[in-house]
Amino acid sequence: MTEKVVIIGSGPAGWAAAIYTSRANLEPLLFEGAATQENFDIGRPPLGQLAITTEVENYPGFPAGDLSAYLDNSIDEKKRKYMAPHSGEGVSGPELMELMRQQGINFGTRVRTEDIESVDFSEHPFKLTTQGGETIEALSVIVATGARANYLGLESENRFKNMGVSACAVCDGALPRFRDNPLVVVGGGDSAMEESDYLSKFASKVYVVHRRDELRASKIMADRVLENPKIEVKWNSVIDEVLGDDVNGVTAVRIRSSKDESQTEELEAAGYFAAIGHTPNTDFLGGQLEMNEKGYLTWTVPFRTNTSVEGVFAAGDVADDYYRQAITAAGSGCMAALDAERWLAAQGHH
Repeated sequence: MTEKVVIIGSGPAGWAAAIYTSRANLEPLLFEGAATQENFDIGRPPLGQLAITTEVENYPGFPAGDLSAYLDNSIDEKKRKYMAPHSGEGVSGPELMELMRQQGINFGTRVRTEDIESVDFSEHPFKLTTQGGETIEALSVIVATGARANYLGLESENRFKNMGVSACAVCDGALPRFRDNPLVVVGGGDSAMEESDYLSKFASKVYVVHRRDELRASKIMADRVLENPKIEVKWNSVIDEVLGDDVNGVTAVRIRSSKDESQTEELEAAGYFAAIGHTPNTDFLGGQLEMNEKGYLTWTVPFRTNTSVEGVFAAGDVADDYYRQAITAAGSGCMAALDAERWLAAQGHH
């Protein structure tokens, strides 16, 4: 059987694409990724990055309030009983993603909890190989595998993820735990400057920890940070350990001199933000699709989700190195679904 459309990835982009393609009677098959410890450890779990995120306050339609009854009624009972009780602080990442997943399934999306290991876009129908070695043929493909945040690899970073450790200031910076508290940002490029400048709107103080004595960021971005009275740059310093406990989460960050390892300093902080870039999840593509200099998939038609291969579309953070928000990912998932539907119709497939 040749599939009309296969969706690879299961974040907001993947599920939005699933909802739209299933409503168009394209009978999509979605590979949500394997539920392995490795995928969770590297930030590539089924349901995407939001599956390992706590409160989501900025997704339209989910204001703070008690959503318990709605969740109980909307999500499969077997899945619901394993979810943490609703906090009332908006919607959690896992809750939002389970709702999207259920919506896609309600419209007929078929789901497989496996990774796609490799693809062959050199001929049509396309061939996709699963982790179990099965070959799937597809008339069209939507790549929505997202991008994972880069961390330093410290054990303490992993321990306190969602307890004060984050890689997205815009996503998390306004949360109550960070407001009016000192925060730490690690990095020296434009991303770190943007993150620290944004966080200064909410934090009492922001420390930027950079291993060198000058910033890599563009001059205008660097000047903005250096002139901000709420931001202090810790030069020639690296992160030694994120400190905290299971009750309060992050309480401090210990830094170490990059010139003299014996010199350390503890910075009181309620949050730690890694701003050292993201890595798009594109390895399995084997370089068959055009990418930009950062490794993100390129849209080859303005304002469309077309990639460099006809019939293959890209949605979400795998093709977005600028916005990287759940709402923009979902929007591009809708776009990819409509683009795929119209491309298939033009090929005579309905």
